[in-house]
Amino acid sequence: MLVNPNWIKDWNKLKQPKPPLLKNIIYAFLFGGGICTIGQAILNLFVTLGVPEKQAGNPTVATVIFIAAVMTGLGVFDDIARVAGAGIAVPVTGFANSVTSMAVEFRREGLVLGTGSKMFALAGSVIVFGVVTAFFIGLISALI
Repeated sequence: MLVNPNWIKDWNKLKQPKPPLLKNIIYAFLFGGGICTIGQAILNLFVTLGVPEKQAGNPTVATVIFIAAVMTGLGVFDDIARVAGAGIAVPVTGFANSVTSMAVEFRREGLVLGTGSKMFALAGSVIVFGVVTAFFIGLISALI
């Protein structure tokens, strides 16, 4: 009798519960849309306060990042992320969470060797791929 060497992996796959895909998609859509709505409200607030519309995007993003960082520090972000999934992890809030969570986790090792050196360990790949992608898109845009 031949035995498949990966039979344990196959058996575990069969025993794992299937994730509620439709529910997860709907929650991600609603929470992602909610974040966008909050961002638009913040942008409208900056425009109302006299910031030109073309320049209001930067303080809006900074405000959303600040809110997500505070939520991570208070431990609220993880509770929301369990329900929202990709809806809260994919926007800039997910980036803020990854940086802040690493800073909070390694703060006991000191400001330089702990927080400073480990803060971008998770988010570093996002920054690298973002910069490389922006370079190539800019290059293609310049050539067209």
